[in-house]
Amino acid sequence: MSHASAAIPASNAAPRTGAHRFSAVISRIAEEMAVRDDHGTPADYIPMLAGVDPRRFGMAVAEPDGTVYGVGDWRQPFSTQSISKVFALALALFLDGERIWQGVGREPSGNPFNSLVQLEYENGIPRNPFINAGALVVTDRLQALTGDAAGQVRELLRTESGNPAIDFVPDVAASEAAHGDRNAALAHFMASYGNVTLPVPELLAAYFRQCSIEASCADLALSAGFLARHGVRADGSELLTRSQAKQVNAVMLTCGTYDAAGEFAYRVGLPGKSGVGGGIIAIVPGECTLCVWSPGLDRRGNSVAGVAALDRFTTLTGLSVF
Repeated sequence: MSHASAAIPASNAAPRTGAHRFSAVISRIAEEMAVRDDHGTPADYIPMLAGVDPRRFGMAVAEPDGTVYGVGDWRQPFSTQSISKVFALALALFLDGERIWQGVGREPSGNPFNSLVQLEYENGIPRNPFINAGALVVTDRLQALTGDAAGQVRELLRTESGNPAIDFVPDVAASEAAHGDRNAALAHFMASYGNVTLPVPELLAAYFRQCSIEASCADLALSAGFLARHGVRADGSELLTRSQAKQVNAVMLTCGTYDAAGEFAYRVGLPGKSGVGGGIIAIVPGECTLCVWSPGLDRRGNSVAGVAALDRFTTLTGLSVF
């Protein structure tokens, strides 16, 4: 794959000329990732993801004005999986305000993302919206508010990225449904406490469909731009208040990489959200958004090369929230 960086302006952004300040940095990072010995292992418990080459790598950086730069496989669509949870949470906050926090907490889990034990200890209230149980609560509420939670997430991604081709991959959703017993158990357990209202099969179908959305690093870096712009969408309208954008970024920092959030904050120092498809989005408020993709995962479900690349980015640029 080529490591040369490139830039494209979004449809609402003026073309830019000259070398971008991050071009050399991300090209250097791509070269370093290409010679890594350890790439991790793709998510083998989702058969549709298991066969992806773990050595693939892409990285994109989007500026607040909508200009996006990338290296490697930055235009290659991949399965967003849990990255979609950020956009579902943002829509729930936009449509329903603080009420979403009545059914889900804002604390790090310290346990695997699909833990049943923790949910039982805490009487059916998930620790945060980014573990699977918490994401099910958010999807339940968004489905009740809109009638099509997954469709609303897809529409937000399409609009913010300027890419109308972003879509679901039915085979991925079906693959997850066929291996979704743990998620079903989480949903039924929360239903017993009244913390989800939809029939469990309907809720699971919406959740698996949302997680099956496929998008590229360029798409996701652009789509998450509202979090770098303090809640403002690409067209200048407000999706979140400045306070809500701060809240989402804070929960991403403390909870966005499962039970490795402390290590991610220590190494990278940015709000981030990973998915078992190998993608990670990260936010530098006021400066840029990033998305990296490399499908090889560590034992906690985070991209090995993706975390390393973001670590190198903050080290080389000095950009961090700390």
